[in-house]
Amino acid sequence: MLAGPGYVCAQGKPASTSGVAQITKAVGTIKNIQADSITVAAESGGEGDIIAKLTGSTKILRVPPGEKDLKNATALQVQDLQTGDRVLVRGQAATNRDGHTIVINALAVIVMKQADVAAKQQHDRDDWQKRGVGGLVTNVDAATSTITISSSGMGANRNIAVHITKDTILRRYASDSVKFDDAKPAPVSGIKVGDQLRARGTRNPDGSEMSAEEIVSGAFRNIAGTIKTVDPASNTMTVQDAISKSAVVVKVSPDSQMKKLPVEMAQRIAMRLKGAAGGNGDQPGASGQSMKDPGGAPGAGRARTSKSAESQVSSVSGGGQSGNGPPDLQRMLSRLPSSTLADLQRGDTVMIVSTEGNDSGAVTAITLLAGVDAILMASPNQSASTLLSPWSLSASPGEEAAQQ
Repeated sequence: MLAGPGYVCAQGKPASTSGVAQITKAVGTIKNIQADSITVAAESGGEGDIIAKLTGSTKILRVPPGEKDLKNATALQVQDLQTGDRVLVRGQAATNRDGHTIVINALAVIVMKQADVAAKQQHDRDDWQKRGVGGLVTNVDAATSTITISSSGMGANRNIAVHITKDTILRRYASDSVKFDDAKPAPVSGIKVGDQLRARGTRNPDGSEMSAEEIVSGAFRNIAGTIKTVDPASNTMTVQDAISKSAVVVKVSPDSQMKKLPVEMAQRIAMRLKGAAGGNGDQPGASGQSMKDPGGAPGAGRARTSKSAESQVSSVSGGGQSGNGPPDLQRMLSRLPSSTLADLQRGDTVMIVSTEGNDSGAVTAITLLAGVDAILMASPNQSASTLLSPWSLSASPGEEAAQQ
């Protein structure tokens, strides 16, 4: 069935070299509409544009996002199609006109309307935020189909047992990509201790267990250190990694999520981390200031904090009411304006979650947070991935890693 929202790739195949037309299919987004054809843009896979020839016998059916069959499909006419709609085209492969454009004589066009996709994305985003948990994998028990994750964020570590059933959808982040739409179905055996994992499902009352409906996992690299050089021409920077004690070339792509903390916000987060490490983050004297008294007293000997930064940080307590840990911090960070490579300079301190890298040693930034001097001083052993989600800072897994 048609790939879910955000997970669209062309799967078209050229005509058989034997001269016999074959049934093929392609998935993509409508780029242009003519009276007797539609042009479909392949969003990944490098196949180029796809021309779907329409005839009087071509069936055009609309299905809601997430449907796995055509039971709820409704018939459409060509005039009902719009650019931006997601489509699956099935038909006979014709000649490959220019080596890049695939031509299909369409027998059927299955459509997901752009508005339906947007509504599904918003629903998934809200559901992952409401019913999702995330953390580092600490144990994989294949016998009981249970994965234990440690969720910390800015509070104390807490273990969550994630139970897998035969209906659980498992996806794995690609090692060389920062896109969720490149996440592929993968068996539970692919999940290892130390991986990042996000799960969505039904939790027990105290949040210590979850029956997972969907899981997205991946192996990521954590980098924390000081920028040595910035090269806007190649969209790279070199970071002296305090973890590996070596220089790392970090690539920045259009999909990299970059934020820069205001000084006062970084200080407040640092106080929270230092307090959590000492086990008395809400007691007077922890980090020199009670977190329950964000206003403090004049002359208390700490930097003044802006009201907006203060209210954002004070609302985060290592998971908040939802008990999800990191996602609360993600919501706070998502409110910050996005940064670019031009906003960074030599000497800036950064925390990065990146891809594992390639043979050259270079990695691609998935999420990057600058202005973290106070955080690293307060908690030098803090892993970047316990603060920064390897998933998008502005969206939730499940929106991009949608079901087939």
